Amino acid sequence: MKDQGETLQIVGPKNKFPEVSLIEPAHSGYLLLAIEVDNRPPIGFFIESKAKKKLLDRLKTLAQTLGAADDVLDATVFKAQIIPPGRGAFLYKRPEVKIAKFDVVLLVEFVTVDAAKKYQKTPEWAALVADTQKSSRNVMSIAASNTRRIGPVDHAANGVFLFNYFYADSLDINLQVWNYTAGWFQDQTGLDNSTVLLPDDATQVPYTIINHCRWDRLRDILPSLLFNRSFKPFVLDNFEQNNTAAIPILYKLA
Repeated sequence: MKDQGETLQIVGPKNKFPEVSLIEPAHSGYLLLAIEVDNRPPIGFFIESKAKKKLLDRLKTLAQTLGAADDVLDATVFKAQIIPPGRGAFLYKRPEVKIAKFDVVLLVEFVTVDAAKKYQKTPEWAALVADTQKSSRNVMSIAASNTRRIGPVDHAANGVFLFNYFYADSLDINLQVWNYTAGWFQDQTGLDNSTVLLPDDATQVPYTIINHCRWDRLRDILPSLLFNRSFKPFVLDNFEQNNTAAIPILYKLA
């Protein structure tokens, strides 16, 4: 990836939408286990294999156990609901990048980044990752910190949860273009929460950042992605102009 200090290249109408409103990033550390179990079309995730149901049961049991630990703030399991439009065209220029197709995600929030890294090295976590690798198509295990935040993501109630797996030639530019376009989501979809995860070891992860956020219902976000005429020129075109691509997947609580 390129060095920091690069300049964002803006295309289309400038300053058409308000700047994103951010709060201080959380001091938490995160472990994210993203798993591709079933290979389904974008709206076919309601069909679940026995292997996926078994894995979800195991992860939900683990999440309950971890959630009771003193150094864990939250542990939640998600399953894919739909793959919305918005995958970055820039990926056609980077065919070596593996497209995220994760239909199961476990996200654990620890009180500190060090606590997350420490648990990642435990035999329990290593065994979980190894077991899922045996029965799944693709597994990604990362420790991460929070680098940008609109607001905390509420996992207490079901809704539509986005994990947006970004790839970019430059992390610095990826964060700049995320900042620039996030105001569109606040203005056009009513988004009031988002936690941007920064992987701890970029050499082990094909994605520069992973954005996580929530809406109450599909109709809060899907129509904007499908029919809002400003989505492509303001969001997608600026991603492509800056060698950045998003791979969004919408989930619900498992």
